[in-house]
Parts: sequence; structure tokens; C-alpha cells
Amino acid sequence: MAGATRTTMHPTARSRSWWGWGWADAHPDDAECTAMGALLPGTLAQPLPVPRTADLGIGRPAVEVPRSLAGTVTSDPEARAAHAMGKAFRDVVRALRGRPGRVPDLVAHPEDDREVADLLEWAGEHGVAVIPFGGGSSVSGGVEYRGDTHRAVLSMDLTAMNRVLEVDRVGRAARIQAGVLGPALEDQLRPHELTLRHFPQSFEFSTLGGWLATRAGGHYATARTHIDDFVQSLRVVTPAGAGASWRLPASGAGPSPDRLFLGSEGALGVITEAWMRLQERPVHKASAALAFTSFGAALEAVRAIAGSDLAPANCRLLDSGEAALSGASQDGSSVLVLGFESAHFPVDTRLEQAVDLARAHGGRPGGSRDGGQDAVGAWRSAFLRMPYLRDGLARMGAIAETFETAATWDRVPGLIDAVRTEVGEAALKATGHPALVNCRLTHVYPDGAAPYFTVLAAGRPDDQVAVWDHLKEVAGEVLHRHRATITHHHAVGRDHRPGYDLQRPEPFALALRAAKGALDPHGILNPGVLLD
Repeated sequence: MAGATRTTMHPTARSRSWWGWGWADAHPDDAECTAMGALLPGTLAQPLPVPRTADLGIGRPAVEVPRSLAGTVTSDPEARAAHAMGKAFRDVVRALRGRPGRVPDLVAHPEDDREVADLLEWAGEHGVAVIPFGGGSSVSGGVEYRGDTHRAVLSMDLTAMNRVLEVDRVGRAARIQAGVLGPALEDQLRPHELTLRHFPQSFEFSTLGGWLATRAGGHYATARTHIDDFVQSLRVVTPAGAGASWRLPASGAGPSPDRLFLGSEGALGVITEAWMRLQERPVHKASAALAFTSFGAALEAVRAIAGSDLAPANCRLLDSGEAALSGASQDGSSVLVLGFESAHFPVDTRLEQAVDLARAHGGRPGGSRDGGQDAVGAWRSAFLRMPYLRDGLARMGAIAETFETAATWDRVPGLIDAVRTEVGEAALKATGHPALVNCRLTHVYPDGAAPYFTVLAAGRPDDQVAVWDHLKEVAGEVLHRHRATITHHHAVGRDHRPGYDLQRPEPFALALRAAKGALDPHGILNPGVLLD
């Protein structure tokens, strides 16, 4: 094993947006926002101004930490504003309107487990809510405080804990601190010719701890794509004490301790380290796109591929609206984007076999002379750019929402039809303007798939959040009726609590409440997430 010396991964000089997604300099300018708004009748004539933290009127914190903790804590208004919310549509609109909600009183940047434990002990003694914070990319209300039962709020930012501590090259695993952002993690693994191979859309702006705490799904469509698949062991600091599970390739010894904290969203403890399974970096890659006249036939093609043992890295099915929005197709076709990769063997044969399965269900080459590479490239670019465009549409008073789910194959077609119809009708009724409701499949399995929906509509002046809340409620009702999960890889947070409460069995909820009471007796950890 190779140890690592203590070094700090300094952030780039490029600045993050405090109010919207990603980099501040990557957002659409006013002209681009106006052009986008013109495509949705009923939006504003001019974009709302980019908000400034100076206009929020952030007051003095309600508490002060003792001198022993002062070196890890700041009350700087800029830092507090940047930690007040995540990056959901609701958050973006509230920031644009100058109403971010409860701004944390303090922001802490602990550098080790001892500092995490000391902060939790102080917070418990003084009735201070603690919100664990990674990259702040939550799109489900997972990193904010809603309520008034705590004296003050402390946002615990883990990004100073950002190192790969050990690498086991033989066992292809590494012990990694939870606050490391995706790019910094891969940079530290690259000299070892290894990769975690976990690339969610938020990769640039999210942390390992955030992925673990939300049971994140990565970019890859089949096989190992969920963060759960890569965990060997976790180290967690709770108000009741700290502990780490054993590092094992597998174990049948009772309920898994790791499973208690995977997906716990900071409500049970603070994940500070993890041993993660790694992979060798892929060197063989191949991709193609196929177009379908019938979306139903395309679903059957994807089901056939998912049921085979081909295991494509990418198997994204875009309906006609999503294909047009991304630039993958402009003729009304649905588009299937396929990709394969391997660290050891050529993948061209596997790609050809998957293409043959798709053609057997009516698929045809993706409409370009390069075998669909134009469509593949267009989809990839749109995939990375879409969150910035969402924020631009929000500035125009539009509703730009995405949500995802998963269901068994027998329910998928009816589920997609119901969401398109009922959410579309709800948007029309709420705003007086027709909405675009598009769908793509992000992950596929032998027994089901994960549909991901995009909803675009003109909003109601000064009432975008209320319309968004209503559409979320309608969507949640459809998902529950079709027994589709309330989330597939975007976490529960506070926004999905009603659906999660309906989905989980009551005996499990009883056990979860007991675990919360035992591990967090003062109720300070991320109040309102998963449990009241």
C-alpha cells in the first residue's frame, strides 16, 4: 500500500456560481436567455438580473463557536449564501427573487474526524442544526434548513477533507476522504492507472461523500453504475461516536453496517472516509446511435439489449422531444445512443451485436454518415450543458424541471404515457401555456428501466416555485400510482419526502426512527431529511 502525505487540493481560481449551477462564467448571457425564452410563449420579455449576495441582507450569526473551533468556522456572508441551498430549480428561482430561505449562521470546514466530532459535540450542546455539505449540487432540497426549532444552523462543508489516503494497487481499491470533488479524485487516482468510474452529471461539482450519502447513480447505463457497487467500507462520525466497517470483498455477516449510512443523506452521521473499489482505465471504446420511428419499438429494443449479457456503458434512449432538444435528431425520431468500453479487450463486436438487436426492432443508423457519431456528440454536449440552460430559462420566468424514477418493464410504457399526459395537463392548467414533457431512459436493467423526464413551460409571474411545487406533486402522484420509485439517483432530500414516506414499509420507518434517536439524540443532523 502507498500512503499519501498531507497536502491540500487547492480549488481553481475559476469561481463557482453561488445561486445557480456550476461555473459562474458558463451561464448563458442575457441575449442567450432571451433567445431561449422566445421559444416558450408566455415567458418574460427580459431575463431577471443575476442575483448578488450583497442584496440578501445577511445579518450577524445567532451563535459564536468557542475559540477552540474558531479556526474551522467562518461567518463570512458570501460563504453563508453559497451554503444556503442546493441547485434545484426551486433554489435557483428563490435566489433570483432574493429569497434563499434560512441562511446558515456559520460554515465549517473541518480537516479531520476530530474536528468533525468536536463540531457535532458543540452543536448538540447548543441546539445548533448541522447540515453536512459536499459540493452543494443537491437537486432535492438536501442541504438546506427548513424550520425554526433550532437556535442556529451550521453548514459543515467537507471539501477540506479531499485526499486519497491509501491505494491498494493489487486489490484495486483506495481509502479516500469524503470531501474530494470528482475531478480531484480522478486526478489523484490517475498516476496509479486506476479510476472509480463514477461520473454523475454533477461530477465536477459533487463529492465522494455526497455520492455515498445520496446513493448516487453514475453516467453508465448498465452493470456497476450506482455508488453502492463500489463501496468496501465506510467511516462515519456521529454524535454518538465514530466507527468504520471492515474492509471486505463481501460478507454475509448480518445486516450490512454500510447499508445503514448509504443513502442516509447526513441524517444519521457524517461520512468522512471510504474504501472504494477501483477499476483500470478503459482504453477500448466504441459508440453508435440508432433512430426509431416508434418510441414503443425503441423501448422493446432497449429491453432486449438490457436482457442480454452485452452490458453497454451507455444505453440512453431519447424520445423525439428529448432528441430534438439535444440536437440528436430533428426529424421526429427517437434516438438510442449506445456505447461500449473496456480496459482489456476491443468492444467493436459487442457494439455490433447491440446494434443488430436494435435493428431487429426497427432501429436504423442515426442519420449521419459517421454511423451516428454526430448524434452521440450532440447528446453528450447537451447533457453537460443542460443545467446551465435550465438556469437561463429560470431567469426568463420559465419552469424547467427534471425528475427521474425507476420501474419494472411491465410498468414502464404506461408510466411514461401517464407522466407525459398528466404533468402536461397540469402545466397547461396552472400556467395557461402548453408544456414540453420529454423523456429519456438513463439506466436500464434486465428487469426494468429508469425514465428521466424534462418539463419545460412558461411560468406564472412571481409564482414559479408554486407552479413547480404543484407539478412535482402531480408527478409524485403518478409515480406512486405506478409503483415507481420517487427517486433513482437524485436522493430524497426534503422535496421528495412525501413520496419516500409512502414508498418505505412502516416497520422499516420504525427502525430508521430508532436509529436516528440512538445516533443523533439531540436531533441536530440535517433535520427534516428522511425523518421528522
